[in-house]
Amino acid sequence: MVDESALKVRALGCTEDAAFDWLHEVESHVAADSPLHEILRRIVDFAAALVSCDSCFVYVLEQDELVLRASKNPRNHAVNQLKLRVGEGITGWVAEHLQPVALAHGAFRDARFRFFNELPEDRYEAFLSVPILCRGKAVGVINLQHREEHTYTRRQIQFISTLGFLVGAAIKIAQLEERNYQLSQQLEDRKVLERAKGIVQRELGLSEEEAYISLQKRSRRLRKPLREIAEAVVLDAKTRDGQKNST
Repeated sequence: MVDESALKVRALGCTEDAAFDWLHEVESHVAADSPLHEILRRIVDFAAALVSCDSCFVYVLEQDELVLRASKNPRNHAVNQLKLRVGEGITGWVAEHLQPVALAHGAFRDARFRFFNELPEDRYEAFLSVPILCRGKAVGVINLQHREEHTYTRRQIQFISTLGFLVGAAIKIAQLEERNYQLSQQLEDRKVLERAKGIVQRELGLSEEEAYISLQKRSRRLRKPLREIAEAVVLDAKTRDGQKNST
């Protein structure tokens, strides 16, 4: 399926006014409560369409590491696997110094370049790396790469940098929402587990620790998540209580 973002950007002819209009449209989409993976997909689609390249990577800053979270590349198996420290490689340098780097040739010979064992065949001549910013701090990095020499125009650098500026807040918000969701799930897990422990304690006459160990053993034996085991215990108790009440 042909990506609509790519078609639209190419149709713009990359004129300055049209490209900035499209940047604003991208901003409205990524700010519309979209999940993080969707935001990142839009970033790579737009960036790779604006500057035709051999690959486009988006790294997201998570704690003190830059993690590859999106890729427009024939070999995208490295997504969610590649990690860099801030300051490591060209990507890490950009995240640390909050400045774009544009290399027209010999990028893989640059002293800052990081070679990945996961992508041993990758050798790029040209490399454009720009920070994704939120309130003056890095939240990620966008990389465009070419196997042949390629001079990035001032306009191209400006457009990609503007993209990094516009989507920074959306990425940060999406990260916070995902973290809040995870915390909410952990809280629900704890509530279900506490209920299941209470049921096991009452029915088997066990201590709280013994009840927890019993649930853990059942989880390992059945090879199912602990929450699933706890939910089954709670559901079974509810079913038995319902049957008692109906008689």
